[in-house]
Amino acid sequence: MLNPIKKTIELGDGRTITIETGKLAKQADGAVEIRMGNTMLLATVTAAQDAVAGTDFMPLQVEYKEKFSSYGRFPGGFTRREGKASDYEILTSRLVDRALRPLFPDDYHAEVYVNIILFSTDGEDLPDALAGLAASSALAVSDIPFNGPISEVRVARIDGQFVVNPTAAQLSTADIDIMVGATIENIMMVEGEMEEVQEADMLEAIKVAHEAIKVQCRVQLELSEACGKLEKRAYSHETNDDDLRRDVREKCYDQVYAVAIAALPKHERAEAFAKIVDEYKTAFSEEELEEKAGMIARYYHDVEKEAMRRAILDEGKRLDGRSTTEIRPIWCEADYIPGPHGSAVFTRGETQSLTTVTLGTKSDEKIVDDVLIQGKERFLLHYNFPPFSTGEAKASRGVGRREVGHGNLAHRALKRMLPKDYPYVIRIISDILESNGSSSMATVCAGTLALLDAGVQMKKPVSGIAMGLISENKGTNFAILSDILGDEDHLGDMDFKVTGTKDGITATQMDIKVDGLSYEILEQALAQAKAGRLHILEKLTETMPEARPDLKPHAPRIETLTVNKEYIGAIIGPGGKIIQGIQEKTGATISIEEIDGVGRVEIAGTNKASIDAAVKAIRAIAAVPEVGQVYDGKIASVMPYGAFVEFMPGKDGLLHISEVDWKRLETVEQAGLKEGDIIQVKLLEVDPKTGKFKLSRRALLPKPEGYEERPPRGERGDRGDRDRDRDRDRDRGRSHRR
Repeated sequence: MLNPIKKTIELGDGRTITIETGKLAKQADGAVEIRMGNTMLLATVTAAQDAVAGTDFMPLQVEYKEKFSSYGRFPGGFTRREGKASDYEILTSRLVDRALRPLFPDDYHAEVYVNIILFSTDGEDLPDALAGLAASSALAVSDIPFNGPISEVRVARIDGQFVVNPTAAQLSTADIDIMVGATIENIMMVEGEMEEVQEADMLEAIKVAHEAIKVQCRVQLELSEACGKLEKRAYSHETNDDDLRRDVREKCYDQVYAVAIAALPKHERAEAFAKIVDEYKTAFSEEELEEKAGMIARYYHDVEKEAMRRAILDEGKRLDGRSTTEIRPIWCEADYIPGPHGSAVFTRGETQSLTTVTLGTKSDEKIVDDVLIQGKERFLLHYNFPPFSTGEAKASRGVGRREVGHGNLAHRALKRMLPKDYPYVIRIISDILESNGSSSMATVCAGTLALLDAGVQMKKPVSGIAMGLISENKGTNFAILSDILGDEDHLGDMDFKVTGTKDGITATQMDIKVDGLSYEILEQALAQAKAGRLHILEKLTETMPEARPDLKPHAPRIETLTVNKEYIGAIIGPGGKIIQGIQEKTGATISIEEIDGVGRVEIAGTNKASIDAAVKAIRAIAAVPEVGQVYDGKIASVMPYGAFVEFMPGKDGLLHISEVDWKRLETVEQAGLKEGDIIQVKLLEVDPKTGKFKLSRRALLPKPEGYEERPPRGERGDRGDRDRDRDRDRDRGRSHRR
């Protein structure tokens, strides 16, 4: 028997979001359907009753999936069914995961699976802004332990006004586009892109988002109460020994603290930390270790975390010896390798990116065929994170969610600084060769240098920095860290990445792991991040003050023309004959498409001569014949009454025999003209009724002295005129003979 429960959220602009449970997927631990307009998501959550033995982390799996049927479409490919997750689905899954994960109890280790499925959409209300609300609502109606609820909203600034969950059409004109995840009390996650905005503007957008999220969280609490799910299931996933915990701290803390303030390099520090716990374990028998190894590892991790945090909060000393605002040493070099069209190495401390740029033509565009996103992508950024970058001895397993997420952040950071209507397709590849914190920000910096090295005339260079936070007592005692290490990310309370130009922020990504992060702390973090960004930007401009004035010699050359759309067919020709002929003759590659009612022709080649020849041919086809203009034409055919001359590609006119020369001719051949000859002709007139062209050669020849104009002959095979002329000439011949 159905017993549905429904709650409604008012957005304040006439739109509503409804949350309903009790109808669908009732065997899941929690299931809700979220509706906004014609967009409908189903979110389910299931959790194992017990944790897998030895698990000491939160085994959460979030999957966001879009059905092509939701938009009335068939999937592509031979199978015609949904396959592996698209980048958009992966990025949406990551957004939800990052907001949920910190809020599960620290000692809860059962496997939890969150599935969010898009079943309906009209392309207007964007589903990624509803996915976090759907996932948290499913947890709210379940008995799975969770310290939520949370929600996520998108905030965009459009014409100076902030809009919560804007439509796709509204978003296209936004200069701020961020996703924010939060509880009623705290911000948990921020990600988005901006058009060089100021720190205060971004902070204001976060505040607007948080106010909307508070409303959505309160509705979830009402829903949970109505379902009787305020009480969560009991669990016991950890075995603890308080005496052992105290013993680990007493015997290891001082040694760990000494290493934490010794300013050792990454691997030496890791070895020193490992040596301490290994020596501690020697006091136990093999049987005892088999029982207590997991607890020792857990308690020792807590000791490392405490020692690192105390060193920073009490003495201002970080693991590598830097102050809280200090940036690690930077060296970078552009034009590092000769093969790509642009390249650079950026190294900051123990993090290094070797980045390359490849410039391509229209044929290199990425075809995007997702449920809601169809089109072509002309700017690609691929981020690779091989295991050797952290010294791990294991095989690379291809592109994972981490690679997609970090690459997307760098892509957002750079894309708005690319020149408008740039004719080349751009592919950036960032290979991380070393990693100890913030490799995505190294990708942004190396990407800027590689673009400049490739001759891409960026609007402004972009740099990026990752900020950290160590706090206690609900944020009353804290330290903000510039340019964080990997360990500071792992053991700290915040990972806040900010990218931008000298004039403002272009992208951000923030994950918060603690309660009590105030807006004052965020404001200070943004100000400190700006100082760090500008310091790094100065290093970039020292290396590459501006873009190369020209492309490298081996880069493809592209010229773009716009033509009236009515000429697209003429340029292509029947069966592609014309465009293929131009390509074969010039050696250039030509592509053409209609964009916004205008023909866009892209001509690419390896040298200027081939491009110039193709441009001339295209312009000739697309040009409008002008009366009085002189053209180089090719005699296409010779007739008794004249010749047809192709004076522009696809356009021919009649050169009447009377217009071949000033002297009278019986045949065109008398003037030494034959089929295939190239001659200069002048366009005399265009027949307004038929559109036929009348050409002249004699108009370009010197007029003989004393020349008298004779009556014109018939044109285009006018047999009567020709017969009269022939009879008149014959009569004149007879009179002369007499």
